[in-house]
Amino acid sequence: MAVTNVNQGGNPLGTEKIGKLIVAFGIPSVISQVVNALYNIVDQIFIGQGVGYLGNGATSVIMPLTVLAMALALLIDQGAASYLSLKLGERDEESAAKGVGNAITMLLIIGVVLTVLFNIFLRPLCVLFGATADNLPYALDYGRIISCGILFFTIDSGMSGLIRADGSPKYSMVGLLVGCITNIILDPIFIFVCHWGVKGAAWATVIGQILNAIVCVAYIGKFKSIKLNKSHFILHGKTLWKICSMGTSSFITQISIVIVMAVSNNVLVYYGAQSIYGSDIPLTTLGIVMKVNMIVTAFVMGLSTGVQPIFGYNYGSGQIDRVKKTFRFVLTIATVFLILAFLVFQFAPMSIVRLFGSESDLYNEFAVKCFRIYLLVIPINGLQMVTRILFQSIGKAGQATLLSLARQIVFLVIPTILLPMFIGVEGALWASPLAETMAFIMALVMLKMYWKKI
Repeated sequence: MAVTNVNQGGNPLGTEKIGKLIVAFGIPSVISQVVNALYNIVDQIFIGQGVGYLGNGATSVIMPLTVLAMALALLIDQGAASYLSLKLGERDEESAAKGVGNAITMLLIIGVVLTVLFNIFLRPLCVLFGATADNLPYALDYGRIISCGILFFTIDSGMSGLIRADGSPKYSMVGLLVGCITNIILDPIFIFVCHWGVKGAAWATVIGQILNAIVCVAYIGKFKSIKLNKSHFILHGKTLWKICSMGTSSFITQISIVIVMAVSNNVLVYYGAQSIYGSDIPLTTLGIVMKVNMIVTAFVMGLSTGVQPIFGYNYGSGQIDRVKKTFRFVLTIATVFLILAFLVFQFAPMSIVRLFGSESDLYNEFAVKCFRIYLLVIPINGLQMVTRILFQSIGKAGQATLLSLARQIVFLVIPTILLPMFIGVEGALWASPLAETMAFIMALVMLKMYWKKI
């Protein structure tokens, strides 16, 4: 892609101080991402207190379905957000508008198709994702209701990046806050007052998603940087291809989580049955750890995706120094945060475990192992996440995709399968720090290779 300097016309993305832009775009995005991650974990906290660890095991079984929906939503959302920022930087408002319209149409199609498929194939999907005989009834009860809200979840996940890229990060944040607060209020009412168990948690989540979707849809007529008309919503192959190529790394990151969870859940059930912990304890506890880690990751990804418009606009307008300065700033903040999270996970894991219900000594023992082993090297995780978003934002989709694919599939899935053969169920835990270390090395090498070329 040829990059040339253009007159910025006063656009703050090209003229405002980087620190101020990161605060303006990064903080609302972080809040939005963290709130989005809280949807599942809030359910798990209340289910753990009101139903028990079998109910929590059920949410771990259903979680890959929501991650699959998020993967497809982010394929469109992150790709279209990057496309919008780049086209605005190039002063091509018509192409930018066409990208946004096509993205919204695709999100609706994806949401409807997934809703139908999930409801038809729910039972075999639960079995695929590691349901045991004990938690399968809970998984089906929870999953049937969650599946009915997939359309709204797809809209929520798929429009937040577009809204941020249009210069309205606070609006995106408000929508997610409305949904999450609704979920938090309704969860205890439906579980403890109405005694609906996992069904109550599912309904609380879906109602929150519906309200969030209403807020997102209301923004369609409020875009500031472009003017949308009916023709922009007609699918255009070349535009869709560009959007999907730019969003591929985010898609691979999420879809790989689905693969990792499917493999991990089945490995934990199989090798857990051969240990003193049984099948359900490893399945449930690692599910909790992964969801807690999603909140930590959401902070870093929220910060990184929040500054996508800064990366994209300044790269498109030829202000490369501003791109690199933003990268350094974001990486520093992310690393400090991850170090703080590491200290909590290593020295006070039980303070988190207790949030999800007090269980047996064996349960608590394995939960502590999960936190300490699975999240052993999180201080170095920021580099590969921020680097991937940088590549994605400046149109280097191939590099971003390669980094995502290597980390999730090659570095994580293979050790998850192999290590338990030698050291039992704990092998599934050690696969994570090994994968993160390899991903860090790869990201560092790629960054050094391309830094001067950017």
